[in-house]
Amino acid sequence: MNSKPWLASYPEGVAWDHAIKPTSVQQILTDAVAGFPDRPAIDFMGKRLNYRELGALVDRAAKGLQALGVRPGVHVGLFLPNTPHYLVALFGVLQAGGTVVNYSPLDAAKVLEHKIEDSQTDFLITLDLAALYPQMAAMLGKTRLKKLIVGNLAEMTGAPEQVAAQMKAKNETVDISGDEHHLRFSELLDNDGRYTPHPLGDPREALAILQYTGGTTGLPKGAMLTHANLSSACEQVVITQSGTPPVLQMGTERLLAVLPPFHIYALTVNLLLGVRLAAEIVQHLRFDPKAALRDIAEKKLTTFCGVPTMFTAVIGDPDTPQYDLHSLKLCNSGGAPLPMEVGERFRAITGTWLAEGWGMTETSPTGTFSPAHGQRKAGSCGIPHPGVVIKMLDLEDPTRYVPLGEKGEMCIQGPNVMKGYWNKPEATADSTTLDGFFRTGDVGYMDEDGFVFIVDRCKDMLLCSGYNVYPRVLEEAIYQHPAVHEVAVIGVPDEYRGQSPKAFVTLKPGAEAFDIKALQSFLKERVGKHEMVQALEIRAALPKTAVGKLSKKDLVDEELRKQAVAAATA
Repeated sequence: MNSKPWLASYPEGVAWDHAIKPTSVQQILTDAVAGFPDRPAIDFMGKRLNYRELGALVDRAAKGLQALGVRPGVHVGLFLPNTPHYLVALFGVLQAGGTVVNYSPLDAAKVLEHKIEDSQTDFLITLDLAALYPQMAAMLGKTRLKKLIVGNLAEMTGAPEQVAAQMKAKNETVDISGDEHHLRFSELLDNDGRYTPHPLGDPREALAILQYTGGTTGLPKGAMLTHANLSSACEQVVITQSGTPPVLQMGTERLLAVLPPFHIYALTVNLLLGVRLAAEIVQHLRFDPKAALRDIAEKKLTTFCGVPTMFTAVIGDPDTPQYDLHSLKLCNSGGAPLPMEVGERFRAITGTWLAEGWGMTETSPTGTFSPAHGQRKAGSCGIPHPGVVIKMLDLEDPTRYVPLGEKGEMCIQGPNVMKGYWNKPEATADSTTLDGFFRTGDVGYMDEDGFVFIVDRCKDMLLCSGYNVYPRVLEEAIYQHPAVHEVAVIGVPDEYRGQSPKAFVTLKPGAEAFDIKALQSFLKERVGKHEMVQALEIRAALPKTAVGKLSKKDLVDEELRKQAVAAATA
């Protein structure tokens, strides 16, 4: 069997064995500042910073953090939205010698408390937003958290006084004056920027970021992402886009950043990749399809990385035909499987392929990519990134790998794969194969050309009357229905079959609703009898995660609560 069948599928000018030199994450910024000091780095709410200015802010943040006691071994939390504060804080912590811990604003108090204690976070950087500050202020005194560094969103905009007044009028900010447990972000930066560099050591061992995984049960685990993991992930993307002809070039790109930066996908493909390319990063506080359309057209943006729901919103917006989106060169969908129909409609509108890739928190999050030029395959998330090896582990026998074409658990090895789980050696061991590959938990297969096809998550596999049923297969079939806008399929208890598939659907504007019998009739020729959806719920909207992914976990939790109520009233 060909151990690397994907080599023949690589686009012209791209080498799988291209040398990837491990380096520090902050070196990415250092190189951009040195090579393109006057190039615009950030565009945010009417304010632009060039790379020289960004570098100076980062230096001052590093010195301010060192004055607080940040050094190697000290962990600093970031509880920030998509504003320039995040980039300044991220690189500032790393240049000070510390380690970053990302926090999600959607986490419950119990989860935030767990992350603070588990990660050993001593300092945390946030904003005085009503949606952020109170959550972390409540952690002072009840956790090990020592001090909050609090910024103001308006201070990084082009009209700070006006923005501050508007936000205050809407009660979007809180008054933090008189709180002795915080330091203003502006005070942190009030210095000459002459910080003390700390030798990094081996970037393959030096921890850069603790990135907590969501998981479906229990408390989240911290993936230890090293400097080499993250810098390698950036380099892998750059290599894949530098073929003949190159897609992306240094110092010329304009990148739309709409994903929340605390998510690993956004961190790598928007912020780190943007800096690596010395691109102009156009930051949006939150995703709004009309704002995205306007900026792509007016600012001639070239790169847009998002999740499927974002691209669905863009192509479905009634204003889309008014905009010329042909400046886009690289558009990538990640975080969740991409329905084929969405990709095809997006290309018809923009003239650009909507590339699909696969990755996860533990892989920084590169893994596979769709070639910019050459062969593509419908339903595939692409071929392994440079330096990455992917094999499929037998679902019944974890000591052997299955041949090409057979389904198994995807296992990955490469410079982007995490060091392990923070303070959880058993979990690290459980997720590692005998030959050192990371077990992803994704079920899929690789064809003879090296293209990977994801069937589903191991935990999402349904067992219906003894048959394995994969929700991804059902979702792809339901997406072919002309009235369907979004769909998620989960398993619900079935006294006869053990589990049965239930579909949750939203409809396209103006589409007529349909019932379960109509859906089953539509699916009759598209799925097997053992796979047939047995229940349907049409909703105005489906629950989503912080990055816009459809949240099956929320749907499962809702079904469990319904069962509990039914059992209590029976």
